[in-house]
Amino acid sequence: MTLSSTMNTAKGILNNTSTQSQVVSKNISNSQNSSYVKRDAVTVMNSTGGANVKIVRADDPILQKQMLAGQSQAKGQETLNTGLDQLKALLGGNKYELSPATAITKLGTALQSYAAQPSELSLAQTAVSAAQDVATSINTTTQGISTVRAQADAAIKTGVDKLNDLLSQFQTVNDAVIKASASGGDPNDALDQRDRLVSDISQLVGVSTVSRDGGDMALYTNDGTVLFDKLPRTVNFAATSGYGASTVGNPVYIDGVPLKAGAGGNTTAQGSLAANLQIRDVIAPQFQSQLDETSRGLITMYSETEKTSGGNPMPGLFTWSDGTTPTSGTVINGISESFKVNPAYIKDQGGNPAALRDGGVNGANYKWNTDNNPSYSTLLDSYVKATDAKIDFDGSVGLATSSTVNDYASSSIGWLEAYRATGESASETKAALQQRATEAYQNKTGVNLDEELSKMLDIEQSYKASTKLINAVDEMLKSLLGIA
Repeated sequence: MTLSSTMNTAKGILNNTSTQSQVVSKNISNSQNSSYVKRDAVTVMNSTGGANVKIVRADDPILQKQMLAGQSQAKGQETLNTGLDQLKALLGGNKYELSPATAITKLGTALQSYAAQPSELSLAQTAVSAAQDVATSINTTTQGISTVRAQADAAIKTGVDKLNDLLSQFQTVNDAVIKASASGGDPNDALDQRDRLVSDISQLVGVSTVSRDGGDMALYTNDGTVLFDKLPRTVNFAATSGYGASTVGNPVYIDGVPLKAGAGGNTTAQGSLAANLQIRDVIAPQFQSQLDETSRGLITMYSETEKTSGGNPMPGLFTWSDGTTPTSGTVINGISESFKVNPAYIKDQGGNPAALRDGGVNGANYKWNTDNNPSYSTLLDSYVKATDAKIDFDGSVGLATSSTVNDYASSSIGWLEAYRATGESASETKAALQQRATEAYQNKTGVNLDEELSKMLDIEQSYKASTKLINAVDEMLKSLLGIA
């Protein structure tokens, strides 16, 4: 080996160690950055027999795919569980103190007391007051359900705006990757940014990636709808300003395809958008329908009938905006919004609480205590018996088709709690899967500080060896010049 070739080798080693040192230093400085994928400086032989350093990014598409899926599933479940907790909060604490079921039970107790002492008008007032508590509970719960739906709608709007922004950013970064790859530049920083954007997108909607030649990437939802292909696809959503019991929310369209809401307590929703759609369009409306059926059942249960025929029912203790006794077994959407105690029984509104005992708020034909006997209890007894009598309910709302009103209201709580129990169990499982998938990905692509420090020591030794070689060549050249 000539002195000149030896010098060139030494210079090559210095150049390579300089590049390796820069890569290791960058890895060390980003050791706490979860979005950073470590780089490896790999030595490769060139066409002249020398050695060059190639920077390789330690990505892993398979582990990344598992991590993205875990993030989407965990976020969807978390969003669903938050909505379910909001619905439970409408019912009070763990004993459901504010629930219609609790108020209905208290009303039944008050009516039993009044039936036992029908001459005590104070007990009549207590029963009417208990009925007002039932109406207040139902109205408040209805309003709360509408609020939960409105909050979900607002969250969908925020999520859609964020998704459109992320897709726009993705286009910019994706173009940077393509440009760097085509020009022979370093695309790694842009690749890190692109991966971070995909991770953020996965929090909103399930996403899968397709890598193409030249560094290009396309994005699809997990059901195959295009999110990005050369250009970002538009995500459309029109928010609804206010929600009532019968309000129908607008769908989310991705590239013209409606996004499906999640299903089940262990939700199929991937990302927050599908989970919020499930809360807004599936769970809350079904809970509302159950409340509507409870309201209809109470109106039927306490309706007045003609004394002579026992027919022609009309609203008694409870009524609603239509002022009729609804058809048995058919849900009336939104009836709980106008559900109330009949003013004819409310003393402060000019009514007579004793009408519970006597009947007659719908006319003379509906008055049972025609002799105005203060100890008359027949009508009150019929109300007490009705508490244990089954009536027909609409099977489309997910509960029993035949039940007492008390049991029906309680089973609605059980339905919600079953959803929550399934959701909480699924959340633990999905959170654990997300954690394991993320750890596996970061273990493969993240920076291990001990390894990088060890590499730095190796680079230092290589640098020392090259400097010794240069010094040796320098001494030999000096000797040659001295001889000359």
